[in-house]
Amino acid sequence: MADLKGKTLFITGASRGIGLGIALRAARDGANVAIAAKTAEPHPKLKGTIYSAAEEIEAAGGKALPLVVDVRSPEHVKEAVAKTVAEFGGIDICINNASAIAMTGTLQTKMTRYDLMHQVNTRGTFVTSQACIPYLKEAQNPHVLNLSPPLDMDPKWFRGNVAYTMAKFGMSMCVLGMAEEFREDGIAFNALWPRTGIATAAIEFALAGEDGLKLCRSIDIMSDAAHAVLTKPSREFTGNFLIDDTFLYGEGERDFDKYRVDPTKDLMQDFFVPDAMPPPPGVSLLAKT
Repeated sequence: MADLKGKTLFITGASRGIGLGIALRAARDGANVAIAAKTAEPHPKLKGTIYSAAEEIEAAGGKALPLVVDVRSPEHVKEAVAKTVAEFGGIDICINNASAIAMTGTLQTKMTRYDLMHQVNTRGTFVTSQACIPYLKEAQNPHVLNLSPPLDMDPKWFRGNVAYTMAKFGMSMCVLGMAEEFREDGIAFNALWPRTGIATAAIEFALAGEDGLKLCRSIDIMSDAAHAVLTKPSREFTGNFLIDDTFLYGEGERDFDKYRVDPTKDLMQDFFVPDAMPPPPGVSLLAKT
């Protein structure tokens, strides 16, 4: 089985949550990870900083480079990319994970929040990809993975939260366009999205509260899926919009109950999963009885 030993990953928003989970999975292979995130000081509610993440990555078997980065700043991103190349000799993988969320209607969305979502999600993804691409062109199996949904134009995804949907779909549009733009360079651009809620601080504090975590799958399903994507031949696997369980099923995984936080609870379906992409055969989101 292919692994990520010796590969260098540049991951935005990797101080906690899914970004850190992907980093730790790569670290178990012996990968190098640049942690590009804003959290240098402990947050009163949110666990983790770039430095605690670095300690976890190194404890898992990888090498870590904690970097204070605001993806809204091209200068911050370029400087962080340059430090990563100086430290590890190049970049093999770019993961655009940093994201801002506000599920608010048009009249309830403050323009400061609109700007934040678009600057972090869409613009930050573009800026980070742009900074990494020159180095990815020199890598042996270069990948860019965006944590963003399939481009499904069903109005239900826009009604009630048009600003956020636009910002997340902007990340996916980067996949759509860049996969074709850099196909001849052999750089893979793919998007990965969870079918269900994932037990992170975003669920607990922004959407569903502590009880909502019980309706989720663990971060492991996303880190396992990301690992499977990143170990594929980049020239053969690009331009895909992947749902975590469907993709892993295609890779041979059959035990999805191991990812449930609480098997006695129905799983909460995530936003943006198209009706045309149902769960894999035999996989149910209902509680196990």
